[in-house]
Amino acid sequence: MRAVDLSSVTWRKSSYSNPDGGACLEVCDGIDSAVPVRDSKAPDGPVLLFAARPWASFVAAVGDGAFR
Repeated sequence: MRAVDLSSVTWRKSSYSNPDGGACLEVCDGIDSAVPVRDSKAPDGPVLLFAARPWASFVAAVGDGAFR
């Protein structure tokens, strides 16, 4: 996977994140080849990049309750 410039992206917090600032996940939309994911409590920390198609499969599985 090529390098992805994240300097001007807009992050959004997962709707499943804890409203009290606990387990918070942020993702960034608008990058065709990848989905950046980070911990909202550590915005300057590492970012994980997932290929878009497997990420979509993961999100669908979560929505279907596959990990309960």
